[in-house]
Amino acid sequence: MSSLRPVLLPWIRQFSTPRNQTATIQIPSRREVIQEAIFVQMLRFERRRTERSGKQLMLVLISSEHFRGKAGCILANSVVATLATRIRETDVLGWYERDKTIGILMTEIGNGDDVTVEIIMNKISCALENNVTSDKARFLTVTYRLFPHTEEILSGKRARDTFYPDLSTRRPRNMQTETAKRLMDIFGSLLALIVFLPAIVVITLLVKLTSEGPVLFSQERIGRHGRLFRFFKFRTMHVNNDSQIHREYVTKLIAGEEDPKANGGIYKLANDPRITPLGRFLRKSSLDELPQLFNVLMSDMSLVGPRPPLPYEYERYQVWHKRRVMELKPGLTGLWQVKGRSRTTFDEMVRMDLRYASTKSLWTDCTILLQTPAAVLSGRGAR
Repeated sequence: MSSLRPVLLPWIRQFSTPRNQTATIQIPSRREVIQEAIFVQMLRFERRRTERSGKQLMLVLISSEHFRGKAGCILANSVVATLATRIRETDVLGWYERDKTIGILMTEIGNGDDVTVEIIMNKISCALENNVTSDKARFLTVTYRLFPHTEEILSGKRARDTFYPDLSTRRPRNMQTETAKRLMDIFGSLLALIVFLPAIVVITLLVKLTSEGPVLFSQERIGRHGRLFRFFKFRTMHVNNDSQIHREYVTKLIAGEEDPKANGGIYKLANDPRITPLGRFLRKSSLDELPQLFNVLMSDMSLVGPRPPLPYEYERYQVWHKRRVMELKPGLTGLWQVKGRSRTTFDEMVRMDLRYASTKSLWTDCTILLQTPAAVLSGRGAR
């Protein structure tokens, strides 16, 4: 406990104000709470800071469906007044979601262990329970999240994206660009399916005739905002194979212990015994990727974007690696495929994806799509 004193002492002092002491601070109004757009932007900055430093931050969320209207104003004022005199000067109080959720953004919480979190949450809950003057105080819900996430591995169909409200679907950054990109995905994938229909029929027959098992291979991959989806490819491996060989390779690759050049590129295992003879050709030519055009039509993927990771790959990601999953919809091709896939490390690949995220446009997508055939013919564009 001695190591926790520097972290906990400000909290204990803030929440230990005697009950009979008269408050001299004027109750703030709802307008004095940091507005949603500013609060979310501050959350984004602190998230980036944590990615660099590795120091955890904590977000406490006080939610109620009764924050709206005149009665909601009274409830919100009471909540804000209670919290404003009890949080540290370095903490930030604002609307995480306007008229629905008030957030407390906390940095410098030590290692975010269970003892620290329990003390903070108990003090906040008790303060709200004993000091909020509203008949609707019983409807308040208090939750918290730590970043980096301590329990972020996918639960159900969606990852917990509390720390990414600036990227969530309820706050599109550029609706016109997103709409135009989606239209390009729809028309582009439909055109590609028509053009490659003869090849799809031939490959379907060859896969069925040359090895036992289904024609299509599907598995769960992680898409934008951490959403799981079914990913389709033509089957290039023997059925009932052991994935352990790939798990071990990916673990070393992400940790920087595996040289992608020794295997022909990122995610390409040399002499992989699980691959069929036809599968080697399909992978080399990227023809095994054609079924992903249906993923594009279903909006799980885009024509241009990062490679969608497997759940066990995502578990090995560093904090900053995860931005490529949260910020971008996965794609059939991307910047790293056309810029020398076989010559990049995993970290360099992630940096390319993040660079694409910060500069993406329809022109960039068109440029990457036009460069993809040359990358495929050279063997760099296959996944």
